[in-house]
Amino acid sequence: MGNLVRAMTADGSARILALDSTDIVKRASEIHGNGMAVNLIMGRVLTAASLMGSLLGDEKDLLTVSFKGMGPAGTVLASSDYMGNVRGYMVNPEANIYIGNDGKPDICGAIGEGVLQVLRDTGEGEPYSGLSVLKKSDISSDIASYYAESEQIPTVCAFGVAPDKNGKGFIAGGIIIQLMPFADEELIDIIEENLKNVKSIAEILENGSSEDLIKEYMRGVEYDIFDSMNAEYKCYCSVDKTDRALISLGKEELTALINDELPTEITCRFCDVKYNYSKERLSELLEQAK
Repeated sequence: MGNLVRAMTADGSARILALDSTDIVKRASEIHGNGMAVNLIMGRVLTAASLMGSLLGDEKDLLTVSFKGMGPAGTVLASSDYMGNVRGYMVNPEANIYIGNDGKPDICGAIGEGVLQVLRDTGEGEPYSGLSVLKKSDISSDIASYYAESEQIPTVCAFGVAPDKNGKGFIAGGIIIQLMPFADEELIDIIEENLKNVKSIAEILENGSSEDLIKEYMRGVEYDIFDSMNAEYKCYCSVDKTDRALISLGKEELTALINDELPTEITCRFCDVKYNYSKERLSELLEQAK
């Protein structure tokens, strides 16, 4: 499980969220494949969505983050809840990622130009939808731009995934710092100065924790950690939800599935669990369809 901590500066002028998402990204790679795209791109998006989800106002709320780029990675989507539990998928998990002469992966090129969409679903009425154009396609800058443009909240974001020192796995994590309207210039100056000298996310987490991320990014600022919780890669698919999805297809499409000689198998794109339906079961669902 990942460890997600929430903190607030002593004067209440900024809130900070930090996450060690190493286990979350590891689970994602077990489901979607251990390719560079899954670990480096999807891992960052999962981390971002988990932290953003923990900002939701109610336990029943859900948040979905979609990077809809024109690059080889295709759309990358992650959905999270109030506790930071998250699941995701990407259109092309086997996409190649160019490694530059500096040894750094070209995340921007893999995502490409496009838009970032954020959906917040409270379960009441239509979900809130926010859109912003991808400025850099590096995930961190784009999330910060989204908050600034769509929610008018000055935000610092950093999400990182990098190979561990043994080269056998990845270290992943991230941090979000959001300033309240009454934050003073001194706090802003301190945070900006820290950003110039801070280590990478992976370097901090190599021998550190989520709390150490906050310690490094908020050096020189008094803050209080008020919450620490476990977040995991968690899918909510079920037989009941799959039944309802099939019923929603309507009588015509269900009849076509029944008459098809091939077996009906539905695979969850988030967790790869497969649901097989017999002709008899489809006939039962047909009776419930409109």
